[in-house]
Amino acid sequence: MFAAIGIIIVLGSVIGGFLMEEGNLHVLFQPAEVVIIFGAAIGGLIIASPARVLKNIIKNIKTIFSSDSTNKQAYLELLSLLNTILSKIRKDGLISIEADIENPQKSAIFNKYKTVVANSRALEFICDNLKVIITANMPPHELDSLMEIDIEAHHHEEMTPATSIAKVADALPGLGIVAAVLGVVLTMGKIDQPPSVLGHSIGAALVGTFLGVLMCYGFVGPMATNLEHKAKEKEVYFQVIRVVLVAFVGGAAPQMAVESGRRAIPGKERPTFSELEKSLSSR
Repeated sequence: MFAAIGIIIVLGSVIGGFLMEEGNLHVLFQPAEVVIIFGAAIGGLIIASPARVLKNIIKNIKTIFSSDSTNKQAYLELLSLLNTILSKIRKDGLISIEADIENPQKSAIFNKYKTVVANSRALEFICDNLKVIITANMPPHELDSLMEIDIEAHHHEEMTPATSIAKVADALPGLGIVAAVLGVVLTMGKIDQPPSVLGHSIGAALVGTFLGVLMCYGFVGPMATNLEHKAKEKEVYFQVIRVVLVAFVGGAAPQMAVESGRRAIPGKERPTFSELEKSLSSR
């Protein structure tokens, strides 16, 4: 939603300013320049990216234009789920949740929290670490290190699309220059033409530089930043799970462990103490 609004603002500002100076939009319409710049950019991305990375980029680009984000309600559901599981462990023992974490999609506990079940990576992270808690008498600091390694690996994968798109953005001004140079080469073949013809040809060549710079700083670069923010948002979600489980293994009561996780949530997405308490009591 906001990405689409931003694109409209960029286009409106650039084209509007050009028209205010009585520019001719027909001059900016240079299909050959577009083919050169974007064809080379896409080709370079394909050369630089293994198939797995390309699939990840395509999947994540779609999220730029979606309004999906981890909001306060999603965090409340996560904390409520963790509280329910940890309370069951405290009451009935570790073995009592074995069936739930072996097949969470069929678990009555997990299915109360649809946003968590829908997040396959987070669900796998929760279940894997609960299995570790059940099967190994691991000290809190070792469990903490283990989860940090897992989170780092996940975050690295989530950052790959943002990094790749950022590199494409960095290449676009250079590719714009390539298009402009090719335009100048063509112009030199018309050196015997009247000034009006030469001026139009040089103007068309400079459109390549304009497009490369505009696409870099007005569109592709901001898209890479958008993906980076989304990757960091996902990392926070995993960090909340880590804090809760480490606190519980360290001896904290379920509600205090969940409170520790609440403190790891940044900004407006963090529910208040009263909101969390109300959510826990309503489950």
